[in-house]
Amino acid sequence: MTQQQPIVDYRIEPSQYRHWSFDVDGQIARMRLDIAEDGGIRPGYKLKLNSYDLGVDIELHDALNRIRFEHPQVRTVIVTSGKDRIFCSGANIFMLGVSSHAWKVNFCKFTNETRNGIEDSSQHSGLKFVAAVNGACAGGGYELALACDDIVLIDDRSSSVSLPEVPLLGVLPGTGGLTRVTDKRHVRSDLADIFCTSVEGVRGQRAVDWRLVDAIAKPAQFADVVAERANRLAEGSRRPAQAQGIRLTRIEREESADSLRYTHVHIEIDRSRRTATFTVKAPQGEQPAGIDAIEKAGAAWWPLAMGRELDDAILHLRTNELDIGTWIFKTEGDAAQVLAADAAMLAHREHWLVHETLGLLRRTFARIDVSSRSLFALVEPGSCFAGMFAEFALAADRCYMLVLPDEPEREPRLQLDEFNFGLLPLVNGQSRLQRRFHDEPGPLEAVRAAVGQSLSGDEAARIGLVTAALDDIDWDDEVRIAIEERAAMSSDALTGLEANLRFNGRENMLTRIFGRLSAWQNWIFIRPNAVGEKGALKLYGSGQKAGFDFNRV
Repeated sequence: MTQQQPIVDYRIEPSQYRHWSFDVDGQIARMRLDIAEDGGIRPGYKLKLNSYDLGVDIELHDALNRIRFEHPQVRTVIVTSGKDRIFCSGANIFMLGVSSHAWKVNFCKFTNETRNGIEDSSQHSGLKFVAAVNGACAGGGYELALACDDIVLIDDRSSSVSLPEVPLLGVLPGTGGLTRVTDKRHVRSDLADIFCTSVEGVRGQRAVDWRLVDAIAKPAQFADVVAERANRLAEGSRRPAQAQGIRLTRIEREESADSLRYTHVHIEIDRSRRTATFTVKAPQGEQPAGIDAIEKAGAAWWPLAMGRELDDAILHLRTNELDIGTWIFKTEGDAAQVLAADAAMLAHREHWLVHETLGLLRRTFARIDVSSRSLFALVEPGSCFAGMFAEFALAADRCYMLVLPDEPEREPRLQLDEFNFGLLPLVNGQSRLQRRFHDEPGPLEAVRAAVGQSLSGDEAARIGLVTAALDDIDWDDEVRIAIEERAAMSSDALTGLEANLRFNGRENMLTRIFGRLSAWQNWIFIRPNAVGEKGALKLYGSGQKAGFDFNRV
């Protein structure tokens, strides 16, 4: 592997949790954050004051998925602390101080994606969240609360909410804090300026008046107020009251130095070219079409199993393979099987299990878009870029398709269905086709007219679905040169280029969060005012005063 540190494994289950616990009582689940100080994912720091690191967020990500799939009767999740007088002090400062730049960035991105997932479930599944802030709530702890639908702050004359990163650490509230304060909670900008440049934060009625929280409650009434607000949110939820959940079994994979092999997803790494080739496989054999059979299949149901494997593979590569800068997507199998799976999901999309599976797929494909890797798709013989799998081609920075006019039986095909028109959108809410064609009616009408057609390379190129259709004489050289040229370019410049091109149209809160994280926070993370020898982040907790370069850049 390219790193000296141990591999980070995102596969976890509740028996392995060290920091989170949750229990379910009817339509309410209660998640408690009670962080083990000595439970850091890497050595060298203590997780004091209920502060978190990547390991804490990996548990949170897993717990949310278990509530989604194993407890469909849950309509509201109460997020609170298991410690007295401290909700969460945010990301562990000492962890940030000893971490590499890449580690900090990947940590911030995954943390933000997990919080985006909370909002995604609220919007699409009716799974609502109440932050029961039962103590001091600072930095990333408040950002976790901001991701919830409702924030109740205990009014004990000491507990407050704060985003103190600027005055204390010389960095930004980097996983959506600033953006959610303004875009989501509509805090006035002058009040937000005061809030984000003060260390002590805001408490009591002022926090309500400034829209930083939704309600306050005295300690004696706090539990009742939280329960009442949680039940009120549950009344409007679409989640089924009597459904039986499914068990999320462990994701199994075989690993070698240069490969990951799951049941439906294979990854091959070429270190000399700095590429990872994803081969995502269509279902094989008879697949369940009716909802009873889908429920019986449970976690082994192909769309859910494939989606979980793909998600794990993306996270593994993003964290553990920093030098592998180009991801190549291939597909394999029978396109008819992919289209049949799509049809089954469309037919039963209102059923909770199908609905939650669509949510997992939506979040997983969105994770591809915001990964700082070059994305290529290769449509070759044996491919099945159809329906949902066509999204791999549409997500790619470039897609090459082989043309074999003299061998029509081997010529690969590409086919669209309803999945390509908004079921798996970008984080800005657009379909990848809308992004591709800048929402222009003419090209979108042309691709809509091609739904259900099995398109050759020339036909796909004619309506703009692939970058180039190449014959077998040019294929090997053209693809090889494209990949080699990519590997020779600055990875920093490519990351900026790709992010700009992938999100070239509509903006929303999430694109602003990712854009600000990428541009502003990344820049601040490498500036001496934050991480230099006298930087605020480096000196935090030492008793020494930060030394700032006051030149405005």
